[in-house]
Amino acid sequence: MRIAVVGHVEWVDLMRVERFPNRGDVVEATSSTELAAGSGAIAAVQLAKLAGEVTFFTRLTDDERGREARKELESQGVRVEAVHTGVELRRAFVLVDDTSERTITIYGEKRVPLGSDPLPWDDLARADGVCFLSGDTPALESARKAPVVVATARWLPALKRAGVAIDALVRSGLDPAEEYRAGDLNPEPGLVVATEGALGGSLSSAGGPSMRYPAFPPPGPAVDAYGCGDSFAAGLLFSLARGDGSLDAASFAAQCGAACLTGEALTGQLRLGG
Repeated sequence: MRIAVVGHVEWVDLMRVERFPNRGDVVEATSSTELAAGSGAIAAVQLAKLAGEVTFFTRLTDDERGREARKELESQGVRVEAVHTGVELRRAFVLVDDTSERTITIYGEKRVPLGSDPLPWDDLARADGVCFLSGDTPALESARKAPVVVATARWLPALKRAGVAIDALVRSGLDPAEEYRAGDLNPEPGLVVATEGALGGSLSSAGGPSMRYPAFPPPGPAVDAYGCGDSFAAGLLFSLARGDGSLDAASFAAQCGAACLTGEALTGQLRLGG
């Protein structure tokens, strides 16, 4: 399959702590690492594992972090199509506690790909599916030329402004900031999927009843929850693009999220029940 991701990159400082600090506290990190991440990068790596290759439309900086981000993504099978900006990559500071939960602090403006950027946007018309995680309206219009487009509720205000049809919207059912109600988007998404972590989640088709899908136990020890939702969105896109039904697609996506919890991306040969 030919799969693409449209989204942004962040430079992440991830530190492990025994517990999150209370107000005024000082806690000591037990380990620290830096990596290129953000929703677009995470989804691109997951889709590279699933589809064997993926094209990632994004923006990077022409500095040490931007070059390192490209190198890191390409080493994981991602074909990076990026314009270079003179502005520093947005930073994310992530704390992961002993329960593997994460909390995130963001610094800087999100640098999203624009439809006016000199990127091979026409390639999206030949893709089997596009995971759209950030970008302007012209970028979404280019993504819409693919037969399947999945987006997330984190980008809901921009999706509202664009008025471009999407096939599936992924949101967190546990985060009030990602609440979605019928009519919030016009046209309505063909499918709305809510994630609820260890509880599984729910999905509803336009005009149809809500259904539950199961959670999947992680295939190994839990490492951290950072990126689980983006891996879920990537898995949903992959499954829908290969022709799975909505309930099977949500179940497969849940397996991708569970795999991410172990610090890994789900690999490509697995099919639901396989």
